[in-house]
Order: sequence, then C-alpha cells, then structure tokens
Amino acid sequence: MLPRIQPINPQRIAAPFDHDNFVFELKHDGFRAVAYIEDGACQLVSRKQIQYKSFALLTSVMARLPVQNAIMDGEIVCLDSNGRSQFRQLMRRLKAEAVFYAFDLLWLDGADLRGLTFLERKKQLRKLVRNRAGYLYAEHVPNNGKDLYSVICREDLEGIVAKHKLAPYVTTPATWFKVLNPDYSQKRGRREMFDAFRERR
Repeated sequence: MLPRIQPINPQRIAAPFDHDNFVFELKHDGFRAVAYIEDGACQLVSRKQIQYKSFALLTSVMARLPVQNAIMDGEIVCLDSNGRSQFRQLMRRLKAEAVFYAFDLLWLDGADLRGLTFLERKKQLRKLVRNRAGYLYAEHVPNNGKDLYSVICREDLEGIVAKHKLAPYVTTPATWFKVLNPDYSQKRGRREMFDAFRERR
C-alpha cells in the first residue's frame, strides 16, 4: 500500500529572484492534488488529505498509466484554448475537461524517489507522463525567475513557483517559494464564488 504524503506548501515571498540553484515554474490556478496510482486505480487527494471524488473521468484515464504504482504531485486544472488555467471553468465543470498538471514524481514502481534531487525527479516524471492523455508536464525555466514573473504578470497569470533544483522532497526546511501576481484578475470575486458553490452543495 502506498504511503500517504503531505505535499510541499510553497512559502510565499514578496518578490521574484534569479538564482543558479533554482528553477521556476508557472503557478497553475486549480486544485492542488497528490495522485496515488496503484492496482489499476487512481485517487486524487487534496493537501488536507481529502479525496477528490468529482473527477471520475480524469482518474479513470490516470489509472491506466503503465506502472505498478506511482505517486505524483500536481494540480487539477481546466485550460482555455490558449493553455491558460480557468478556475471558474474548473468549478463549473468538475466532471469533465480537467487535466492533471504533473510537476513532481515522488514514488515509482515501489521506489521512494523523495530523496532524489528535484531535477532528477522531474527527469523521470517527463519520461513517464509526457504526451499521455489526461496529463500535462510542468515545464520549468532555469535561473531566471524575474523574467518569468514579468511574463506571467503581463499575461494575467497567477504567479510563479521557485524550486531548489538540488533539494529532496521535504516540507522543511523550505525549498519551494511562490510569488503571486497581485493584479491577477481571476482572484476577484473568488470568495463570493466559493460561498455560492457551498450553498448549491
């Protein structure tokens, strides 16, 4: 049976930075999830260890990954025609059109990969999920966080995440950092949207 893993919660910082020991990824606007694949089944579990049960189509696709077992860290998202995360679309269409943006591989075929460096884990992740239905591989930019942040702000995206390329998968000390776009338009009205969703539920 696969171990339950507490996903890394990136530490929020005020400003982007450049650093040779870090790589930088787009912060996708969706539901953070750890994917557990074992015995031909897939479970998507939240940071609070609650299983997502509204993505039956996505989990059925992910369950067909040709592995004995695997654990991946990622984000459940819905994308528009330009490949941008659309959170409202995700809330409205929980049962369809969702994909899993995979950005880390923690376990594969009985082997615990958390002690490997981040780049070593991502190398194996790319081989595993690239071009597979239901999955997207989270690309990264080496060294230049400031330039990537400028782009995401210009394109009205949520933010970036900086990850130490040589670090193992540990929750402490902090090795992942997030910088959010303060002008991100999809954050407006988010609280009211959640309140309305809870009332419908």
